[in-house]
Amino acid sequence: MKSRKKDRRSNARSKRPKPLSVRARSASRRRKAGKRGFFNFSAPVAESKLHTMRIADFYRPLKKPVTLRLDADVIAWFKKDGRRYQTRINAALRKVMEREMRVAGG
Repeated sequence: MKSRKKDRRSNARSKRPKPLSVRARSASRRRKAGKRGFFNFSAPVAESKLHTMRIADFYRPLKKPVTLRLDADVIAWFKKDGRRYQTRINAALRKVMEREMRVAGG
């Protein structure tokens, strides 16, 4: 009797596909984008996006998880625009860092 129930459960599970995680969905999108081709390398440089891109557009530093205590109003201000608020905080900090590095270097 137990084996019959087990068989029914396994058949029911096999019929519906397991939902993809967020990471798996984004990886799938990246693979599909790579197949379609993001850049048209046969086009002249003036017509492509390459001439307007900077090194920073290709540079993706490693992310390191940290615990950071910020004021509640600062967090609320970044969160008001919706998702990816941590990315916006990172971009703001990077902007300040780059500005200070230019001032210190020149």
